[in-house]
Amino acid sequence: MAFSSSSDKPSQEHIRVPNDLSKKVRKLTAVEAAKFDPVKAAEEAVQKLSDKFESWMGTEVDSLKKANQAAQTSDFAEEGYDALFRCAHDIKGQAETLGFPLVGRVANNLTLLLVAAKEQETYPKELISQHVDAINAMISEDARDDTNQLGVTLVERLEEASEPLTQRSDS
Repeated sequence: MAFSSSSDKPSQEHIRVPNDLSKKVRKLTAVEAAKFDPVKAAEEAVQKLSDKFESWMGTEVDSLKKANQAAQTSDFAEEGYDALFRCAHDIKGQAETLGFPLVGRVANNLTLLLVAAKEQETYPKELISQHVDAINAMISEDARDDTNQLGVTLVERLEEASEPLTQRSDS
């Protein structure tokens, strides 16, 4: 530690450490760069994993069902609520990528409903369970996107049923 001559306070020295990421990766030759398409490479990687997506979503839904049961049993005590919210939030974030955008809409609505319910300290247990059941059914029935009219209708009804609660929390 250095001291300046005019006072007994330590002087400060800022050291900037260079973070040159280019040293950490191999540079492509012009020929390699012309042949390499990063978007195509990413799409190919996703395609290789796509046969696992349904299994991953099934695992997420199992966690969601268990968390819902625990939250319902504990009357949405903090630990149970947090686990349920985390599961719904995870599904919301992963569903689109894993090919289930309709499930993502239901999970999004469930997270909004849970936030509103916590703010208002009233938990519509049946409506929350209906969201969980809908997510489970959509995965089981492979209701992935807007081409599944029954799935679209289910999402719209759940959003309508939740609206009175979620709209109150916005005001």
